[in-house]
Amino acid sequence: MFNRLKALWSGAATATPLSRQSQTELLTSLAVMAWFVEAKDPYTGGHLWRVSQYAKLMARHQGFADADIARIGLGGFLHDIGKVSIADAVLGKPGQLSDDEFAIIKMHPGNGARLLAAHPLSDLVIKAVELHHERPDGKGYPFGLSQQQIPLEAAIIGVADAFDAMTSARPYRAPMSKQKALSILQENSGSQFHQRWVEVMFALDEAGQLDRILMHSDDGIPLHECPTCGPVVSQPSDANENDLIACPLCNAQMQLVKKDSIWVAKPTGHYADAADNQPREDTTLIKRFIAQTVAPLTQ
Repeated sequence: MFNRLKALWSGAATATPLSRQSQTELLTSLAVMAWFVEAKDPYTGGHLWRVSQYAKLMARHQGFADADIARIGLGGFLHDIGKVSIADAVLGKPGQLSDDEFAIIKMHPGNGARLLAAHPLSDLVIKAVELHHERPDGKGYPFGLSQQQIPLEAAIIGVADAFDAMTSARPYRAPMSKQKALSILQENSGSQFHQRWVEVMFALDEAGQLDRILMHSDDGIPLHECPTCGPVVSQPSDANENDLIACPLCNAQMQLVKKDSIWVAKPTGHYADAADNQPREDTTLIKRFIAQTVAPLTQ
């Protein structure tokens, strides 16, 4: 797969600066791939969007330029793209991973970097993809970098990724509360997480800016939980009231309604046909996200 994609992207590489349309098309192809990688795990719906949003908030809080904020947000959306090579049985295992399975998971940053290596826009995100699991104390992976060896975008996304993982449901545990996750960031500040970005997360929480992202898959769209078997069910960004969605595992069907202006998924008692319940990219979200990313990068 990597070789086929590299050949395709290499054909797009040119010494001439890419037009906005070309950048949009190339980045959209990456975002769609990342979205389908996320869909391999029924418990991670909206993870890429949330990590991207947290990362952009952190960069904006520190006064970064608009182009850098866009680049960091893009890195957040694409950071797990290397998981395309990880078996579904490992990604979706309903329990703690064995040492061998964790070793496989640890390959995804390097796999992502190799996947992106021939992409004409790889410089925008490759450090974020490859290095977001490095740690200030040198105990991260894949290279065991420490402190200032870790690029800013990777350090930011590492904190955003961990916070979202802790506050999201997994097959073997319920989501942690926001305050519990923040306390774990604080306990590991300076060792697992860069102190600067932990402090920024606390500042964002004090300003009330985390709650609109927490447990959401898009602005104003909360995650829904399957009442039958537990995974999260993501609502398409362009969904309308009375539309039907279904659990990615058991196919239990739910109807979308608004209650006091808040989206709610009500069980229908029916099950969707498995053939009709295959993952589909959220084209509305991806198109909007890429447009918001490309605009500051091409100004």
